[in-house]
Amino acid sequence: MASASTPGKISLPRGRIDAWAWSKRITGTCSCDPGYATVAVRVNGVEHETPREGERFSVTVPLREGANHIVASCRHHNGLRCAPAEMTIRQRLKARPKAVIRITVAPDCILLDSRASEPDEANGSAIARYRWRAAKSNPAPLSLRRATGTSCPSMPVNVPKQDGEYRVSLRVTDARGMSDMATACFIVEGGKARVPDLETENPAWVESAVVYGMVPHNSGPDGLRSVIARLDDLKDLGIDAIWLAPCTNTKGRGHGYGVSDYFRLRRDYGTKRDFRQLVKEAHARGIRVLMDFVPNHSSVHHPYMQHAAKHGKASPYHTFYEWQQDGERFAHYFHWRHLPNLNYDNAEVRRWMMEAFAYWIRKFDVDGFRVDAAWGVKLRRPDFWPAWRRELKRIKPDLLLLAEASARDPYYFTDGFDAAYDWTDDLGKWAWEHVFDDPDSIVERLRAALTNGERGFHEDALIFRFLNNNDTGPRFITRYGVGIEKVAAAMLLTLPGLPCIYMGQETGAEFEPYRTLGPISWDDRHGLRDHYQRLIALQKAVPSLHARGWRLLETRSAQQCLAYLRYCELRGTAVLVVLNFSAEDAAAELAIPDEFPGLKHQQRLRDVFAEADVPVEQLPGDAIRIHLGPFSARFLVCGR
Repeated sequence: MASASTPGKISLPRGRIDAWAWSKRITGTCSCDPGYATVAVRVNGVEHETPREGERFSVTVPLREGANHIVASCRHHNGLRCAPAEMTIRQRLKARPKAVIRITVAPDCILLDSRASEPDEANGSAIARYRWRAAKSNPAPLSLRRATGTSCPSMPVNVPKQDGEYRVSLRVTDARGMSDMATACFIVEGGKARVPDLETENPAWVESAVVYGMVPHNSGPDGLRSVIARLDDLKDLGIDAIWLAPCTNTKGRGHGYGVSDYFRLRRDYGTKRDFRQLVKEAHARGIRVLMDFVPNHSSVHHPYMQHAAKHGKASPYHTFYEWQQDGERFAHYFHWRHLPNLNYDNAEVRRWMMEAFAYWIRKFDVDGFRVDAAWGVKLRRPDFWPAWRRELKRIKPDLLLLAEASARDPYYFTDGFDAAYDWTDDLGKWAWEHVFDDPDSIVERLRAALTNGERGFHEDALIFRFLNNNDTGPRFITRYGVGIEKVAAAMLLTLPGLPCIYMGQETGAEFEPYRTLGPISWDDRHGLRDHYQRLIALQKAVPSLHARGWRLLETRSAQQCLAYLRYCELRGTAVLVVLNFSAEDAAAELAIPDEFPGLKHQQRLRDVFAEADVPVEQLPGDAIRIHLGPFSARFLVCGR
């Protein structure tokens, strides 16, 4: 043991340490003689004294923006000190105010209120300036009085005469020149204004949207630039949003679900300038950009995990991760031994992830996120997603927030997300996974998958539907052929929900995502693109086909025929959809649904997809018979 005249050694965590909070607990060790009773920790010139507990000491200290210089030394009662230890903590947060908008609807106007805005949490610097702006894309101009000034507690706006969704932004700036912006929206329907419930209500644009899954390294040789090169084709196809595979930094190639930096792009995909250009070019074509984001876990190659693995509990990042009971091995799901779970009980981790999501909205104006393994965070910290939604929707209320989690769990529609996956109750199991394996039981299996049995779905469930995605292995067309693909595509694009077309599906591309690192072929060998394009156009043109109303109908047929009614409660003509999943001609018999009384006594119905009249046989008991060709679909309405 060292004597009082020969002090021992004091140590602090090594390496550059990041902080995601305005105060941080600093822990170190000291082997000095017990006579050195206290440890002096100097942070940015201000000393904080803390007692030792054996050889360990810890103290919580305030931090400022940027680099924080830490010096620790042991102090003996006679005034002697040991050789100091030093470290630097990089504060990753910015001291900025927080803009908050509250909207209330009065009898004769709409009130925009900024009084809930907050000074910055680090310095308490007061807000000095407010600036209001109405979005240029609003259905009609808004007149904002006193749009800029030192005090704008509330502002009245006349109710616009044009129906639609209106957005207003507020930028607040404090005395230090730091600023923050928030956006809020209101909806005018039938000349009356209302404020949407952003806690649960999804953006209006999502109701008729078609999403396209895009993997930059499969798009072409130039990553993000190859995606840009395909935007005109996607616009022509009718796509509303592209879902980009993870673009944040990762080690090696592949799909990038092992993130090593949440604030940088993959080098093989391009630069941030390329990404900004992609978003700008997509927006110019009316296409939104969704990022695939991975908050459940990081890669083992993330610097935080590397530091924790090297220094164990002495690392400030050890508590950023979830560990197994032995304390030596990190926790993970399935076989993901290279993907350590983040510890959402740590407030710094929650703030780190919140800032990571917000960064891509603030800096690049992305339009939403497909959140990888959202179910994992829900299992460990279910209160995170509602708080996350509130913060992101404060910044941009028309974001689409999509959970990679089962739509059969009502949690996702009440606690953070707009849409969730068409999975079973088993994690990662696609509800249609085995539906088409047996040609004689397709309809039986489909009925079970589409209704979720007696449980049904949450009344606000927006189901993310697909035939292919990154996890479905061989492509749908590879497994089932062109005929089934065409009928399944017709179903995908006429069921209620959020349909997704994934990477070359419209041209019949055959590959396996995780095994294909280069560009795919875009040759339309099966003539499918026109089929998909017409289906998408029909889905958008007919209100009932992108509304929520639907009813599955009982169908009698020797073949595998499925029928359902699509309708809109407010407007539009009901559409009867009849699908033949067999390779033979079919005669589908079904009872006339109450929502479609116009079917009675009709000898012909109009197929709005084929743009042709279709004969209808009237049967006893208010039933009808409709004939279909092999692997075909009918979309029937009364009259022309």
